[in-house]
Amino acid sequence: MTVDRSAVFTILDTILTPDGRSLAARDVVRALDIQGGAVRFVIEAADAEEARALQPAAAQAEAALKAAAGVTSVQIVMTAHGPAAKSAPQAAPPNLGAQGGGVKIGQHPTPHQGGPAPIAGISRIIAVGSGKGGVGKSTVSSNLAVALARAGRRVGLLDADIYGPSQPRMMGVNKRPASPDGKTIEPLQAHGVTMMSIGLMLREDEAVIWRGPMLMGALQQLLTQVAWGRLDVLIIDLPPGTGDVQLSLCQRTQLSGAIVVSTPQDVALLDARKALDMFAKLKTPVLGLIENMSTYICPNCGHEAHLFGHGGVAAEAQRLDLPFLGELPLSIDVRLAGDAGTPIALGDSPASAAYARLAERLIAGGMA
Repeated sequence: MTVDRSAVFTILDTILTPDGRSLAARDVVRALDIQGGAVRFVIEAADAEEARALQPAAAQAEAALKAAAGVTSVQIVMTAHGPAAKSAPQAAPPNLGAQGGGVKIGQHPTPHQGGPAPIAGISRIIAVGSGKGGVGKSTVSSNLAVALARAGRRVGLLDADIYGPSQPRMMGVNKRPASPDGKTIEPLQAHGVTMMSIGLMLREDEAVIWRGPMLMGALQQLLTQVAWGRLDVLIIDLPPGTGDVQLSLCQRTQLSGAIVVSTPQDVALLDARKALDMFAKLKTPVLGLIENMSTYICPNCGHEAHLFGHGGVAAEAQRLDLPFLGELPLSIDVRLAGDAGTPIALGDSPASAAYARLAERLIAGGMA
């Protein structure tokens, strides 16, 4: 058994520094290199004083890593330097809340002890992920949330794509959330779904320029400081890839499982396999795979075409012995509905029927 990057950061997330944050949350680990069982990295302190303060944590990290399965040696180098010129300042966290103060989104995460924790009042939490962008993961998330709500479920939708939030546009919401007490954030309602996104606190063209710790802190706040109320299921629209948000979510939050979305072509499946591998390593059950943009029906002649191939996701699900949750069509109506803020699942078209079947399958399987 060999150790990997996520296992190292899982251990570093348990090593607390004098200010109460973990080594992982401090964003001081640099140049992590793993060769077989040999682990090497640099702890980069801002100055000599901080380096001295981090020495005990470095010693604890070395001992903890040496005790981990698959680790044969550990080398940690401490560096310190004076303040460097800032080439690209991080954007200030958006603020909302009560008079004289409020909730600042994007603060550093609080230390976390123990395993993944549930969220009070929420029965099931489903993460919707993909290995790459452009496969329609956000479209699937919003329409699945609406379809589940139409089926009678109490549904929440969290847009966890901090850098590229799209759910405010897709759900047709542009109102700024409130925080009457400066601590709790009140989510918004759209099409029978309780929803929250950092995009609701920013201008539509405003970029989020944050490092990992602010990103993880924002996710923690959107999960734990939002007044979600009682929900049967919370759908979390993840960013593409296998980065900080996915790692933090799976380590800190008790997920019912994950759904992986892919288009049928080989290049998309290559990245979908990476997402599946990530969930396996983080011990998050995969509820099933969805093939999006599977079939295109010409609106003029009714001819059926498979622009991105067909059946690749179903074959991959069969190969991995995972549930195949269904095919979703490629349709201009889906795109137009999302741009207009009225998800296609609200209607009675063939595309909306596909989402209704997906929702029914999840409910029948006890997954939602």
